[in-house]
Amino acid sequence: MAVKSNIYYTSGTCSQAILTEIDGDTIVRVQFVGGCGGNTQGIAALVAGMKISDAVSRLQGIDCAGRGTSCPDQLAKALLKIANE
Repeated sequence: MAVKSNIYYTSGTCSQAILTEIDGDTIVRVQFVGGCGGNTQGIAALVAGMKISDAVSRLQGIDCAGRGTSCPDQLAKALLKIANE
């Protein structure tokens, strides 16, 4: 299967968008546009090679400073959208 590139525009976070590359149900690469550089790079490195469902189960619902969402939560939303397409 070919690697599919996606862009997800975030809401409620410092990052503005999340770029993903997915091969089937495996995360190949994630890049955040904006946000806390070290944290978003760390999240991206940790999920590379992970199955979408595993990443979603670990990241979904994480809150940042009472915002009701976070960069990890927004990544989970982006991955769910991809999985449901």
